[in-house]
Amino acid sequence: MTDVLDVLRTAGRLLWRHWPVLLALYLGAILARYGVIEFAGWVGSYSAVAGSLLLPIAILVRLVALVAMFLVLRDGMRQLRAIAPLPVDGRARRREFVDALMAGILPFFAFYAAWGYLREDAVAYSSRVLELSTGRRIAAELTGSEAPGDGLAGDLTVTPLTIAIVVVAFALRWLLKRYRERLPRWFGIFAAYLEAVWVYFAAVVISAIVGTVTAWVSTRQAMVWLGDLRSAIEGVFVPLGWLWAATEWVLGEAGGIILLPVAWLTIAGVLYGQAVQPEAVPIERLGGDVGRRIRTRYRTLPGRLRARLGDLWGELVSRFTPIGNALVLMWRAGPVLIGGFVLLYTLLLGMQGVLEMVIPRAFGPQDLDGFWYINDQLIFLIAPVLIEPVRIALVAGGYDGVIGRLRGRRADALAASAPAGATSAP
Repeated sequence: MTDVLDVLRTAGRLLWRHWPVLLALYLGAILARYGVIEFAGWVGSYSAVAGSLLLPIAILVRLVALVAMFLVLRDGMRQLRAIAPLPVDGRARRREFVDALMAGILPFFAFYAAWGYLREDAVAYSSRVLELSTGRRIAAELTGSEAPGDGLAGDLTVTPLTIAIVVVAFALRWLLKRYRERLPRWFGIFAAYLEAVWVYFAAVVISAIVGTVTAWVSTRQAMVWLGDLRSAIEGVFVPLGWLWAATEWVLGEAGGIILLPVAWLTIAGVLYGQAVQPEAVPIERLGGDVGRRIRTRYRTLPGRLRARLGDLWGELVSRFTPIGNALVLMWRAGPVLIGGFVLLYTLLLGMQGVLEMVIPRAFGPQDLDGFWYINDQLIFLIAPVLIEPVRIALVAGGYDGVIGRLRGRRADALAASAPAGATSAP
């Protein structure tokens, strides 16, 4: 209980000191995202691939704002500062920002897609493309000319071109990282863009493949038989059907309630980069006989080829290492602290839901065409704008509490292992 109160106190202190900056960064990200989607939609009305190459920037600007918000709070996170002091010069702070940004792209895109934000951006982009394409097509029909554009209305499908974009963007990103010390510092912007592009297009390709496989499996006769069997059992044993539906509902709701705050805490762990390193497993223990045969074949390859393959493998694995470290950090902090943080985050979500219900009603009955069609987006934006600084402060406070919990355990372990009667040096 004490740890949870410490998280709450830390979050309150961070919010009190930094809420104007957090609010400004969040509003800036919203405006930048809107502008990028509008411009990407205009480009996408002419070329679906070109527009899709711009869409990751909309997600990237939100990540930039998120990284900035978390790093702004660092000076008030006492436990984190104890193990990772703030950079003293501007160059080190810029390097920390870029490193946090590059490390956060993959988990943030995964989080963005899992909770439907990527779908919202795609819908907004496609709507803008469709609006512009339709208007241009109507104008072309009236004038008897041919409408410009590829006619895809912003749709992006799995083609050799999209796969090639993933490969080329990943390869260029690897080259920039390999030679970053020899390149100007502004190349970091291009590197972040390439990272966002290959992750976004890879997500599109993987989603399309998974959707195709899922649709194929759902149409197989075995799945029909299983559905018929379940219906038959529920028809005979009605309480069993109720129990099955209740279990699905509980798992779905509990998964959302638990996974969302844990995902936010994981992103904070990746951005701050202070997760406890997991114990390394010797590579000789991985894979059994099959792994040994693969390693034996691998050692027969030419040394230059093995070096390049090792670089590429390390480049790919390095994206997932910070995520694993952050998860290990939370695991070692214990269920009490993480459960308390989940409870606080759930209460915050409840507060957001209340605000989303109360704020529109506070404007009273208004004309639909003259008021709501004009002001609805601004009104519905009030609740997220009020909640987002609180959310970031709470997540930062939770991460600082996790660090403090681990530091306390380490201090207790050192005290227990010290010889009886030993005293510390002054």
